[in-house]
Amino acid sequence: MATNNDDFLKKLFATFRVEADEHIQAMSSGLVELEKMPAGAQRSETIESIYREAHSLKGAARAVNLADMESVCHALESVFAGLKSNRVAATPALFDLLHQSLEALGGLLVSAGQAKAGAQKQAVAALVRRLEAALKGAPPAMQDTPAAPSAAPAEPVASPDPAAGLQTSNRDTGTIRVRTAKLDSVMRQTEELLAPRLAAGERGRELRELGTTLAVWKKELAKIRPAMRAVERSFGQAQQTSGAAIAQRELTKLLEYLDAEPPLMKLLEDRLTKLEASAAHDHRTLNAMVDGLLHDVKEMHMLPFSSLLEAFPRLARELARDQGKQVELVIRGDEIEIDRRILEQIKDPLNHLFRNCVDHGVEQPAVRERKGKPAHATISITVAHKDGSKVEILVTDDGTGIDVAKVKAAAGRLGMMSAEELEKLNEREALALVFQSGVSTSPIITDLSGRGLGLAIVRERVDRLGGTIALETQPDKGTSFRIVLPLTLATFRGVLVRAGDQMFIIPAVSVERVALVAVKDIRTVENRETIALAGQALSLVHLADVLEIPRAPGEPADNAQVVVLGLGVDRIAFRVDAVLAEQEVLVKGLGRQLARVRNLAGASVLATGQVVPVLNVPDLMQSAIRPAASPLASVTDEQHAAAAKRAILVAEDSITSRALIKNILESAGYNVTTAVDGVEAYTALKAGTFDLLVSDVEMPRMDGFDLTAKVRSDKRFAPMPVVLVTALESREHRERGIDVGANAYIVKSSFDQSNLLEIIRRLI
Repeated sequence: MATNNDDFLKKLFATFRVEADEHIQAMSSGLVELEKMPAGAQRSETIESIYREAHSLKGAARAVNLADMESVCHALESVFAGLKSNRVAATPALFDLLHQSLEALGGLLVSAGQAKAGAQKQAVAALVRRLEAALKGAPPAMQDTPAAPSAAPAEPVASPDPAAGLQTSNRDTGTIRVRTAKLDSVMRQTEELLAPRLAAGERGRELRELGTTLAVWKKELAKIRPAMRAVERSFGQAQQTSGAAIAQRELTKLLEYLDAEPPLMKLLEDRLTKLEASAAHDHRTLNAMVDGLLHDVKEMHMLPFSSLLEAFPRLARELARDQGKQVELVIRGDEIEIDRRILEQIKDPLNHLFRNCVDHGVEQPAVRERKGKPAHATISITVAHKDGSKVEILVTDDGTGIDVAKVKAAAGRLGMMSAEELEKLNEREALALVFQSGVSTSPIITDLSGRGLGLAIVRERVDRLGGTIALETQPDKGTSFRIVLPLTLATFRGVLVRAGDQMFIIPAVSVERVALVAVKDIRTVENRETIALAGQALSLVHLADVLEIPRAPGEPADNAQVVVLGLGVDRIAFRVDAVLAEQEVLVKGLGRQLARVRNLAGASVLATGQVVPVLNVPDLMQSAIRPAASPLASVTDEQHAAAAKRAILVAEDSITSRALIKNILESAGYNVTTAVDGVEAYTALKAGTFDLLVSDVEMPRMDGFDLTAKVRSDKRFAPMPVVLVTALESREHRERGIDVGANAYIVKSSFDQSNLLEIIRRLI
């Protein structure tokens, strides 16, 4: 009985988490909208809506015996009631407190069902007191109480966590909650039905071929009958020998047998015709059933973009406030639905792009006004259907744009290209470099951005989902990131091609056209083969060469079969030996041992049972224009190998912090010298040779800001990278770090050794 009760409580908590998450997200979105609204009827409706969400969450928390959450919701109810009756003033400080309260509810939700620490209970009690004080008219921001428990923005409803992962659907017939693990299992089993469906089609094709062969045989037999009759007559006219007589008799019997069309042959023909019709009927039925089942299961996996984007208004508010900027977020098309698995995978990339817009894109209000722009920046996220089976996400800001010269300079510092090669790049090619690992135009590395990894990870994730990403920018007008993704991950159309003596599948979504090109029309430009299609010059490469397999012997002399692949604005023609078919494809992973093989996305099983590799189009495009080895990888390897030769000076007045940083750096192979303040550090710089300076900010005699400024003003030390490691995390301190010339600014609250080492490796 106890076991059954425990199981029930687990299920109850799982259901509660999803419901509570919905209420918290709804309150958060409503609060962001409320903060923008002027007084009026609509404002009252919004307050009423948030009040009801708080009330519903309070009741749900009471049902699962979460007293802390219930008490916070009760206090929130009172505040919203006061707002509705105009007894409480809607001040910025109050909105800050309300947002903190929702973060606290998120933290309580994460720890629901776990033992509560005394500190958490005290924080909840302090938060409730602040809400009660706000209700009485006291300034909430001035309350001297412990910080409330906080949590990161809540995940979308469909979490992958099996304990809490529930898929919510509120379609025509009501609402049902199903564990996402069960949905994933049903989807996998449904997808597996594609193999027998393809096999059934193959069996039907084989039967049709057999019937055709039998019909051809009968026609050929009918053609030789006159000749056999002529031979029979010649036997009768010639002088008969015993052997000729025997041959004539046998020939006559054979002709009579064939003329009579023996019952066995007729039975075989009829039976084959019936089998062919039956197989065709079964294939059509199976097709309809599998298509219908796949459609319904895919629909169950679909979630609206709003489940992902509902946390963004609050995120925009927090990021803008932390950086002293004014940002208005506009979201369009968030009602469009997409496969939950894609939504989960695109969450982090979209979050990074949005942070980039706030951090790098939009300017400070005073700067915007000097440029003749509104003080508040506008960031928009627009979701729209594209070509029926795809969805487009457009993330746009009206900020400063991307400086192409800075992108080229960053790529040059990494050794990705020579100065001459960078000079030859046009604007589109130069902007594409921002998606390479390590390239960043940020003046300083912080915990928020500047490492040059984010956009590389974004592109990798989008590529893995079978999508594309493109970038457009205009100086002082803004930047747009355009992401195109498939609506579902289940199956796709693939083009079956042969290169060398092997077959491969190319996703049809990336195939722009298939063409037959005259060999005489292939030109060579700068040692590269090119062709002209639809008035556009395209690079031509052999697919076999890109995949590093032998070409087929004896290529055709007259015509070449090409497949034109498109990725963003790039187009490349791949020469293949044959284009065999287009068909539905179910991709299978290659396993953990082969999780990331260059140019391969997985494998698929044909109806014949043959396993065929599925090609990764982004990899193919890169392999077609670049050498196999990554220049950046070799640079990184060289940096690791040279770590032991690098000398680093650490300035830190705390003996504990100084010893910690020294130990971390020496363990990584660096030669470390320490100083207790800025004056001692500057003296050490003049006496020795160092590759990098790591400094605290708050130090006696000379702080880190003054030390950095002094380093930058001295020609001997000016090129040396400086990393500031400090507890000061305000926007003003970060900006001062940029002003004095620091290369990186690490906040100790988020400090970890891998973070410090990764930054140092990038700087030296």
